[in-house]
Amino acid sequence: MSFKAKLSSGGFAVLAEMHTPKGVDISELITNVRYLKSRVDGIVIPDMDNGVMHMSALAGGALLRQQGVEPLIHVYGRDRNRMALQGDLLAAHVLGIHNLLVVQGEDMINGDHQDATLVDDLDEIGLLEMIQSLTQGTDLAGFELKGNPEFTAGCAIPPIADDAQLKKEVESARKKVDAGAQYILLPSVFDAAFYAHMIEAFKPLNVPVIASVFLLKNVGMARYISINDPNSRLSEDIIRRIRKAKDRETECINIAGEIIRSIKEVSQGIKISALGWEDRLPVILDSAGL
Repeated sequence: MSFKAKLSSGGFAVLAEMHTPKGVDISELITNVRYLKSRVDGIVIPDMDNGVMHMSALAGGALLRQQGVEPLIHVYGRDRNRMALQGDLLAAHVLGIHNLLVVQGEDMINGDHQDATLVDDLDEIGLLEMIQSLTQGTDLAGFELKGNPEFTAGCAIPPIADDAQLKKEVESARKKVDAGAQYILLPSVFDAAFYAHMIEAFKPLNVPVIASVFLLKNVGMARYISINDPNSRLSEDIIRRIRKAKDRETECINIAGEIIRSIKEVSQGIKISALGWEDRLPVILDSAGL
């Protein structure tokens, strides 16, 4: 069943996230994809997120298609103008890439090409409207296309601090849905109760809501996230649990599995990010009972 069909049927979509290499050695990416081939509904390919240069998501998506796995690629306006974006999306369609995730391109301050010129020709609403225009057979200059592409496009929600920001982001997402977003991807949160509260807030928009789970690797990473990303709601209890565990890696995997199980009944999907530990993704799925 395709990702689009899974969402349309009301099924629970299982997604993983994998990054393309910084170079042309694709062996690790392909190996990890093959281990997940029969276990996920799609793999999300970010496109030079955090301002770090990698092989493009377009190429990554094409490689996944060659392996028989459905890709979802990031689309954002930081690095490309509307002309390049439209050309890339037409190319994506003919390469068999039909799932898009419109995101806000991160600031370049922590990237490896800080002298790169920012473009930002289109914001997220503009990108969704562009995608909708292409699927209806017209480019942004008003010219008719020779053949219409087909896409399932979603939007991503930034980290949420409190109920006031949650309300603001729901209204922002409503505009994105009106502009063509067909699903919503939420950020990672380590507090299952607050996550369920977040999911319920977005459900009135009547599009599938997909949660995100991030795999912690060690106490140091957990401590860093708790200090530098308070919106993650990563508690001292979780940090203490990892620190006291006899096998800390297994404990981190168990924590991810527990979060997935706790929100499985209220969301319509999950996206799992392992950030360099993609070879552990099958074990996370085992832990979550997926």
